[in-house]
Amino acid sequence: MLVARQFSCAVRKAARDSSGNIMPMSAIALIALAGMIGGGVDMSRAYMVKNRLQNACDAGVLAGRRAVSDEGFDEEAEAQANAYFGTNFDESDQDAEGTSFVPTTTENGNRVDGTASTTLKTVVMSLFGYQEMPISVSCSASMSIGNSDVMMVLDTTGSMNFSLDGSQTRLEALQDAMKAFFDTVDAASQGTNARIRYGFVPYSSSVNVGQLLYDLNPSYLVDSMWIQSREPVTKNVDVQVADGWEDPVYSTGTGTGNYTGESWIDLKGSYRTSRDCDDGTSDNSNWVSNGQTYQTSKEEINGQGQKVVTTTTVYPIKRTEYQCIEKSRRNFWAQKRTATLDYYYHEYAISDPKYKTVTTTAFGHWRYANLQFDTSAFKAFSSASTPTGTDGALEAWTWKGCIEERRSTPAASFSFNTLLGMSPSGAHDLDIDAPPDGSDDTAWRPMWRGISYYRTVKSGGRTYLTNAAETQTGVKTNTYCPLAARLLEEMDEGEFDAYADSLTPDGATYHDIGMIWGARLASPTGIFEDNVMEAPANGGAVARHIIFMTDGEMAPNYDIQSSYGIEWHDRRVTENGYSDQKARHNSRFLAVCAAAKAKGIRVWVIAFASDLTSQLTQCASTDSSFTAKNATQLNAAFQEIAKNVGELRVVQ
Repeated sequence: MLVARQFSCAVRKAARDSSGNIMPMSAIALIALAGMIGGGVDMSRAYMVKNRLQNACDAGVLAGRRAVSDEGFDEEAEAQANAYFGTNFDESDQDAEGTSFVPTTTENGNRVDGTASTTLKTVVMSLFGYQEMPISVSCSASMSIGNSDVMMVLDTTGSMNFSLDGSQTRLEALQDAMKAFFDTVDAASQGTNARIRYGFVPYSSSVNVGQLLYDLNPSYLVDSMWIQSREPVTKNVDVQVADGWEDPVYSTGTGTGNYTGESWIDLKGSYRTSRDCDDGTSDNSNWVSNGQTYQTSKEEINGQGQKVVTTTTVYPIKRTEYQCIEKSRRNFWAQKRTATLDYYYHEYAISDPKYKTVTTTAFGHWRYANLQFDTSAFKAFSSASTPTGTDGALEAWTWKGCIEERRSTPAASFSFNTLLGMSPSGAHDLDIDAPPDGSDDTAWRPMWRGISYYRTVKSGGRTYLTNAAETQTGVKTNTYCPLAARLLEEMDEGEFDAYADSLTPDGATYHDIGMIWGARLASPTGIFEDNVMEAPANGGAVARHIIFMTDGEMAPNYDIQSSYGIEWHDRRVTENGYSDQKARHNSRFLAVCAAAKAKGIRVWVIAFASDLTSQLTQCASTDSSFTAKNATQLNAAFQEIAKNVGELRVVQ
């Protein structure tokens, strides 16, 4: 436009020139041509600089939005935005100056806006008096989200109760990070019709999925199972038992009681001395009958074990009683009243006991062995009793919901690929999709805590485990049962936070059992398919995620009751109860991780307050593993995952 105006002015000036000189005309044409070419050069440069400025502005707000935490668009997020803008726009390379970038937000960080401006130094147009060209752009970035299912597999072992910095435990830091994760995803879904669902699998040495299985199909749980436990063994003993009474020996006794008297009444007359008062009328009368005679009888056992039958005859009697009192000086009066008395006569029949010797059974000792128990009532969460109490007494139990896994294969290693599936075959516990087929091998077992015992022998004053078929010594196992797992469901903030706050730390670290059930509850082709594949109302696709958080390495224990029974005795993982136990559990863990990823589930792994082992890294999907040494880094890891669950995009 500038070149055109210059050229137009030159033409008009030449048109008014009547001299007809050709040289001025040529000069004017050259000037116009130079202006047109120079303007095109500088306009092309301005276009490229504006594109670069726009790209840098977009990069800045995207970085700023990604850096938004639960603190909103704070100084750290603003610094990230400025850093990314500066990296993407170097004004010296663009021959520009006075560049500025201002990121702002009006939505507490959910949307980050930016304005960028710079001044381009002209090259050719400076010859015509135009030294610079101002350029400005605007940009915005927002986090939006589509349909997402997030299954959280959470290590709630005993070490999660360790203190981080004296102010909170590892578990408390996890609970805070979970809540911040929810807030971030929830903010990203505001104003959309996206469906966000959450599921949970807290794990330690077991998982609590019993209610989910029972609600799905009670036949998925066995009606009887073998448990490393104990049972009472009785012995014959001779005891003396009562066998009637000897003939009684009689004796008697007497007694009195209930002596009472009516009020005294004055007799007629007044006497000068007490002797005069006692003139014969004041003598007490004899006792006479005072009503019906009656009998009572009672039977009791005395302190010597004798039977005593007491018959008591009661004789009510009465008489008139007199007394002389001085009412005033030398003035005596006679008084009388009626007195009553019960007279007792006791007869005792005392019998000694007779005894006989009988042979009966009594508690002898415990037999510790692999025993079968009826679980039909127990698996239905009804009270069930076992003779495992003191000296074989019955104990009542109610199921807490943790399970023992179905039949497995004690192979040294496992692998999974999409063509062959799980290898070697026969490990029903690692099959995350197949339902039970009606056999006990493919059904799950209710973990019966409280009646599980490992067997011991004494040697040199120390106690050792033994695999003997039967012993008379044993020790009750430690059994740990975490919070009940939850299927995928939409949750509001209150429901989500309440579940997070309910988590408690306890037990040993079995990563494999946690991942097995995280994958089962998230699999679109497994036993919970109806829940997983429930179509969202918006009809869109669903992104599936597993967040696996742990604060330690695999740490199986062979003498506790886990989802694999007592490994020393049951040997569902190892051939001898202990060799390569950790390595074998890790192999199972990795095989299930591969099976989950083959379902199209993105697996995120966070190693909290611990090292990111090779197994954890291998389990995670590409670019999906984090190390978090403290609460701040744990929260950052959850936030990074939240931003990937959501979709960060430029909106302007």
